[in-house]
Amino acid sequence: MILSTIVYCHSLFVVCPGKMSQIMATIDLKILLGMAIKTQRTSLRISQEELAHRAGLHRTYVSDLERGVRNPSMDSIEKLARALQLSISTLFEQASKDDGAKQTVEILLVQDNPRDVEQTKQSFTQARITNPVRVIHNGAEALDFLFGAGAYATRRGDPHPQVVLLDLNLPKSGGLELLRRLKADERTRDIPVILLTASTRDRDIGECRRLGAPNYIVKPVGFHNFSEATARLSLDWMLIKPNADMPAIT
Repeated sequence: MILSTIVYCHSLFVVCPGKMSQIMATIDLKILLGMAIKTQRTSLRISQEELAHRAGLHRTYVSDLERGVRNPSMDSIEKLARALQLSISTLFEQASKDDGAKQTVEILLVQDNPRDVEQTKQSFTQARITNPVRVIHNGAEALDFLFGAGAYATRRGDPHPQVVLLDLNLPKSGGLELLRRLKADERTRDIPVILLTASTRDRDIGECRRLGAPNYIVKPVGFHNFSEATARLSLDWMLIKPNADMPAIT
């Protein structure tokens, strides 16, 4: 028996400007289960590698489950539930909760150019993409934010943003160095990164691809190129219109 035999889905949407057409995206139970696994793992403050070890599974398999791109067997669910110190019923209960906050993706925008930041915000607003967006202006501060250091020490152990929009041309630890640090650390290597570049001929694109970040957007960021990039990452389901009380772009 696999999870896909259980019928459960939740429709969410974003609205494309101009055409005002709804772009439908379905979150089925495997995605909700992945969120529940990640949420519980984060609350226990253990890495994917540690969870995989406790459950007797491969880390890549656990990563795929958390991203909602793999159908787990019931045997795997039982192992994960035990490793997460939950019963199977509790894990499924957490997965089936219709919690808009869990389904909303936080976006980290690492961009030092105020004009580019404003254009990105405007494109999101026009497209009614109201996911919470955190803006950080240099690489060093972004590292502190992601790893809970310096001024962000109180964030240590908090969930990471689910996608990073990263400008390659950054002050105080450039975008390429930041990407290297992200991909070298097991706590952050699985965060999808979309690179922001001024040209398709940027010499750093090849190195970024080698590091595991092949997706990029030529600035400025707009609805069309952003939605194309998220589709390549299987993240299109994340761009949702949240509840009225959901925090917007700040």
